Amino acid sequence: MNAEKLRCLLEGVREGRIGLEGALRQLTRLPGEELGFAHIDHDRTLRRGYGEAIYCAGKTVEQVVEIARRMVAYGHTNVLATRARPEVLDALAASELPHRIHREASLAVLNPAELPLVGLVCVATGGTSDIPVAEEAALTAEASGSRVERLYDIGVAGIHRLLSKSEVLGQANAIVAVAGMEGALASVIGGLVSCPVIGLPTSVGYGIHLEGIAALLSMLNSCSPGLSVVNIDNGFGAGYQANMINQMAVRGARAQQGPFEKELDSMVDTGA
Repeated sequence: MNAEKLRCLLEGVREGRIGLEGALRQLTRLPGEELGFAHIDHDRTLRRGYGEAIYCAGKTVEQVVEIARRMVAYGHTNVLATRARPEVLDALAASELPHRIHREASLAVLNPAELPLVGLVCVATGGTSDIPVAEEAALTAEASGSRVERLYDIGVAGIHRLLSKSEVLGQANAIVAVAGMEGALASVIGGLVSCPVIGLPTSVGYGIHLEGIAALLSMLNSCSPGLSVVNIDNGFGAGYQANMINQMAVRGARAQQGPFEKELDSMVDTGA
């Protein structure tokens, strides 16, 4: 049960539309579901603010589709299926589950629901070759309600490209810096902005880059404070963290607003 369903249930009890026994039956639904090959965590949204994703690598096509069916049947929305091979994406598309397929990111969004996009997360890449990993990060943040600005191919080999984006970077609540090779983009951005920067190393580069280890070590050894680093090619983890930071910043800003400002923000979020 997600937070919105729990809120509706409690309001139903308060207003007398739902009896205590009916509410109890819903509340005692198991928070996990055992499928034999998987144990689905249905209550993760209540604990973490973001539901469980399906990591498809290493799973059979049938396992992924069955997990997806059970999660959608339970009522989860914007379920992410990450690291999905083409045949997995094809099977999800043919499953009759509501879906959006993003082949470049090897990702599917199941039972998609439109959310008001708030705040700002910037996802920047050093090069075009980093875009598949960057898209995983961007789509993860968007699926949980963050507004995302994509700034692609602005690496330090042409520093003017990055500097030309300084205005939008300065408006972000969190920035994901995606780079392979020597991974310098994260350090440079970290020296230009006041918000948290998440370094996302990619397995892009020549020879001794060691499938992204060179970029990972460069980011970990950065002299720029305020920089955190996720694992190589972990776009989901970077997007997840960026969304958490962005949502906290939005909540903090709203807590300091007066009634008129809160009403205006609410109208903007809902498109009123």
